[in-house]
Amino acid sequence: MLKLGLVLLLAATVYGCGTPTYQPSISRVVNGEDARPYSWPWQISLQYKSGSNFYHTCGGTLIAPNWVMTAGHCIGSRTYRVVLGEYDLTQQEYNEQIKDVLRIVVHPGWNNNCVACGNDVALIKLASSATINDKVQVSCIPPEGDRVAHNEPCYITGWGRLYTGGPLASKLQQALLPVVDHPVCSQSDWWGSSVKPSMICAGGDIRSGCNGDSGGPLNCKGRDGRWYVQGVTSFVSSRGCNTIKKPTVFTRTSSFTKWITETMLYY
Repeated sequence: MLKLGLVLLLAATVYGCGTPTYQPSISRVVNGEDARPYSWPWQISLQYKSGSNFYHTCGGTLIAPNWVMTAGHCIGSRTYRVVLGEYDLTQQEYNEQIKDVLRIVVHPGWNNNCVACGNDVALIKLASSATINDKVQVSCIPPEGDRVAHNEPCYITGWGRLYTGGPLASKLQQALLPVVDHPVCSQSDWWGSSVKPSMICAGGDIRSGCNGDSGGPLNCKGRDGRWYVQGVTSFVSSRGCNTIKKPTVFTRTSSFTKWITETMLYY
């Protein structure tokens, strides 16, 4: 536990986690909006190769200069790359850092045939470390067991579909998703037994994640003023991304802090 604490402290001090140079615009409550460019500098685009081109498939979070966290269900047998410092997927903005993947570690408890079983998290080790600058930075990882209060204002970010069945966003989107604590989210008219204590719910009204947001962060501001990736986007309702009482479900990062740290140390 001491080693774990030292690693987290090192990440918070040496890498300056969770403190973007360009502060996000978080004053408006809307279904979704273009994010302020580079205000979520740990957001990455996970892309797969098809033919000679790469295409966005999932989001992810830079949690160390050479490690990205994403969802287990985002990983398959494809060839992947990670793009850092991205804002508009359709434009070359010359701030991007394109990284090959050295290793992918999917949580051993992940079952691709059962998303609601939990453990939907994976770590990607980059072939070369990111250059940390004003547009590429790391997010903070919450301490093990950390809980976010009910109705706490957190933000989902990603290039997912703008609405159910709609097109992927070209510019990075953000949406305010208030946290729905487990006793509420696990009620029978909400998600019921589909949500586990190792998951975190957020939203449940017109605001939600959607296909293509998977693996990206649920960004919550801590009392210390830093942004923490409290969740990894996991699943939404099959009835539609914006289904009432079916909030976006995330893997609760703090349930996996020990595994994340041990994996980074081992590899």
